[in-house]
Amino acid sequence: MNIIDTIITYRLEIIVTLFGLIILYLLYYVYEKDSQYNKSIRSIAGVVEELNRDMFYLKNGLIETKKKVENANRTMSDEEIYAEIERNVYDMVRPLIQNIKEMQQTIATIDAQLQSRLASLESGVKQISIPSSVHANDDEKIITLYKQGVSVETIAKELHLAQPEVEFVLKINKIK
Repeated sequence: MNIIDTIITYRLEIIVTLFGLIILYLLYYVYEKDSQYNKSIRSIAGVVEELNRDMFYLKNGLIETKKKVENANRTMSDEEIYAEIERNVYDMVRPLIQNIKEMQQTIATIDAQLQSRLASLESGVKQISIPSSVHANDDEKIITLYKQGVSVETIAKELHLAQPEVEFVLKINKIK
């Protein structure tokens, strides 16, 4: 029995040792998980604190803005509000009006220059005399022959004229 008792005692010691190791491992595992949860909770607490701080500042800003609006409503009548709006609009429109006036002046200057150039062109064109025809007697012959269906080349040969001269007479008389 002695050997059996020692074997049983030895087995019990091994079992107790294994249970002890398992308990130690479980304690270590619980400790690690607890430290991870604590880190997560601390970071969440920091975010919550920051959000609370932001909400505090926003509430204070809202209260101040509300007070300013109430004070502004108490101190300004409708006429004063309209006058303020009118001043703001005038301030925004004034540069536009100045730009439009400058553009009108520029357009007037350009118009005057164009009128001057047009007048000089008209006077130059009046000085150029365009002959009514190359040969006054041949005009009627050219027109008559062309209306009869004779080609420009044939008319030029018959009347002993250059082909461009015949075409010129027809163009002046607005036939071709």
